[in-house]
Amino acid sequence: MPVERHATVRGLRLAYLDFGGPGEPVLALHGHFGRARMFTPLAAALAPGHRVIALELRGHGHSERDGDFTPDAYVADAAAFLRGLGLGPVTVLGHSMGGVVAFRLAARHPDLVRALVVEEGGALNRQPDAPNPVLDVTGWPRRTATLAELRREIESRGIPDASYFLESAAEHPDGWGFLFDRADMMESQRALIGDWWPDWLASTCPALLVHGRDSFVMPTAMAVEMAERRPGTVLREFPGCGHWVHDDDPDGFADAVREFLAAL
Repeated sequence: MPVERHATVRGLRLAYLDFGGPGEPVLALHGHFGRARMFTPLAAALAPGHRVIALELRGHGHSERDGDFTPDAYVADAAAFLRGLGLGPVTVLGHSMGGVVAFRLAARHPDLVRALVVEEGGALNRQPDAPNPVLDVTGWPRRTATLAELRREIESRGIPDASYFLESAAEHPDGWGFLFDRADMMESQRALIGDWWPDWLASTCPALLVHGRDSFVMPTAMAVEMAERRPGTVLREFPGCGHWVHDDDPDGFADAVREFLAAL
């Protein structure tokens, strides 16, 4: 079982899960609304050859917040976290927003990044290229009496399956709610809108780009262009999978990551 630990990073107390083992370290970064524990199945699949260390980004999970949710802040946190652990260069794996943080980290701190695994993190995150860059959560309930009620409330707002979001749910003294702040997540999503092509093309390390063909976030044409324009990039497309490939096909996702790491 992973051990939750905490590190003081640039003045904030950030939580992380260290899945342990003797293998090569892999820094894992979740996306918006996510938590470190989403990487538990992947960590088990990669052990013992690789040791997954999953950071909970500022404002997510059990990590603190200071009001700065810019992409630069996330990148600076990840760099300081790795340096604080004395790690690098390592493989950095990220989902969605975490994928953008990963490839921007490689662009700005190439000494820390040996290879990239980017799952559904687009180089251009703005309309019309990315059809849904922001998920509006302003109307989501702050508290409900039960976890089941929280699920019903979220799914009644057009979310087919709230399981991903409920990973960040917890029972508070006044009922069930999320660990993240809804206003923080709206600010963070808006800050991620932009053109990240220069960062995607700036690094030279090997990269695996994972794309769900049914994704409502990253169009297939963008994934293909990202792979074609950046040397050393392998594209793995998953038909029948959406934005959360690691949930839709956990075995296939783990196999793709394992094969990529083995070839480094």
